[in-house]
Amino acid sequence: MIIRSWVRMDVLPFNPFSIGDNSMIEDFTTVNNGVGEVRIGNNSLIGLGNVIIGPITVGNNVILAQNIVASGLNHNYTDIKQPIHQQGVSVAPIVIEDDCWIGANTVITAGVTIGKHCVIAAGAVVTKNIPPYSVAVGNPARVIKQYDGSRNEWIKTI
Repeated sequence: MIIRSWVRMDVLPFNPFSIGDNSMIEDFTTVNNGVGEVRIGNNSLIGLGNVIIGPITVGNNVILAQNIVASGLNHNYTDIKQPIHQQGVSVAPIVIEDDCWIGANTVITAGVTIGKHCVIAAGAVVTKNIPPYSVAVGNPARVIKQYDGSRNEWIKTI
């Protein structure tokens, strides 16, 4: 496990933080477990300049490229008579399952699960769950390919 020296670790004792064997967090990344646990599996890479705010679970053999924001935190805004900063927050866990590759400048919103062996294209905004063995692109992210095990190939979905 390697956590580079220029990582901002806002890790508090009242929520879990763990990082697995052979995993790395690159410089200029912020990790925050203030509102929920942060768990990073084995053999995973958290690339340069990411923002990781719990609750979030990153599986094994995951690659997060550069400048990704993955936040399980949202600010409440429903009461129009109160400033947003006075309305508190809500949290919903993010799960990135094993063997995924998340492209640079992706945003992953609270409550999303990205299934096993997915590829999320650079710049995508993931607002809904992505099924396993899928390729997703765009804003909002949409699945454009899925792996067909019976044919042993990736099939376009659009």
